Amino acid sequence: MRLERIQAYLKEKGYAYAYSENDDCGGIEFTLRGLNYHVWEYPEPERGAASNVRSWGRMEDYEGDYETAIIEEMKRW
Repeated sequence: MRLERIQAYLKEKGYAYAYSENDDCGGIEFTLRGLNYHVWEYPEPERGAASNVRSWGRMEDYEGDYETAIIEEMKRW
């Protein structure tokens, strides 16, 4: 199981989401207020994630502690 902290945050907030995993990379998709959001991990050695949580219409790369950075963006909603 990947993206565990993001999944825990979504559960805590009561947001429904779909989780998938392929080649040791997690993916999360969810809808909030009619907008579709995505978090897609990319593999080693560049481990990170791409997401549109900051700007709905644009994917953005997150590296380093990417789960924390993505959760912090979601907390701003």
